[in-house]
Amino acid sequence: MRVGVLARGETGQLDWALSLGFRALEWVRFEEGVCAPGRADWADQADRLGAAVAGRGLRISAIGALYRNPLDPAQTEMARAVFQRAIAVAARLGIKTVAGFPGAVIVTGRDERGGHLVQEPLENHLPQVLAFWEPLARAAADQGVRIAFEHCPQGPYHLPVMHYNLLGQVAQWERLFDATACDNLGLEWDPSHLLCQGVEPLDNLARFGRKIFHVHAKDAWINRPLMARYGICHPGVAEHRFPGLGELNWAQVVHGLLRAGYDSDLSVEGWHDPVYRNHEPGEGTPLAGRQLEDDGLRIARRTLENLVPA
Repeated sequence: MRVGVLARGETGQLDWALSLGFRALEWVRFEEGVCAPGRADWADQADRLGAAVAGRGLRISAIGALYRNPLDPAQTEMARAVFQRAIAVAARLGIKTVAGFPGAVIVTGRDERGGHLVQEPLENHLPQVLAFWEPLARAAADQGVRIAFEHCPQGPYHLPVMHYNLLGQVAQWERLFDATACDNLGLEWDPSHLLCQGVEPLDNLARFGRKIFHVHAKDAWINRPLMARYGICHPGVAEHRFPGLGELNWAQVVHGLLRAGYDSDLSVEGWHDPVYRNHEPGEGTPLAGRQLEDDGLRIARRTLENLVPA
């Protein structure tokens, strides 16, 4: 198990990850990169990137293919092409896992009694979810690749309210895995989202450990006095942070992953910590710039490296 970081498939990004002391990466923004659908030279580009990664002593733990809604009709064909290409690249480079959002069919209507706008339960559309993903999963299995679903709810404040990710609620994990015979469909597990929803991450890890194919290492902190006053959906109640700066017991997380037979890396996901963050220009902070984000990534790496096997 190595500590890695989310990075694009570019040599400059590889050097950046290496400069921060990381030894692995999840290849993200795949749909925009050198191997995306429409690139006729994708195989040569994949080979070049694979050689650049190996030459730096790094490894790619997963391809983060697409974090959108593949079941939105406007995106479905594009999403299918992206995942098909990501699976082919993963098989070519010996990468075990392709990751992304499972998506959801969002249907809203008016309830019969009050006329209020309501959202249909996501589980009503499980057949459509399986119809999209099971052919991809079978094709991936034939090439030795598995598919990991990220479970960020994508609702307001990352809570499972009016969101478009089927697996944003843990109960849907059970329904999906019970409904499919594809053993290579699993999770890109992120304990910070569980904390933000009031789910106990270590209990969740014990229950679903065998289905965890990749991990986003991100922490969270809950402002309980603020939650007691205003409730879980109030801004500032749930806050994402780098590992080492939040509430999670990462020693127990790593221990639980190893006990479950986890065979991949810990990919630190940045961009979320409200202090150690690469603020965009114009956000009104005197500390804007790359340095804070990199400092947070270093804190996360040091926190996790003390806990993983050599």
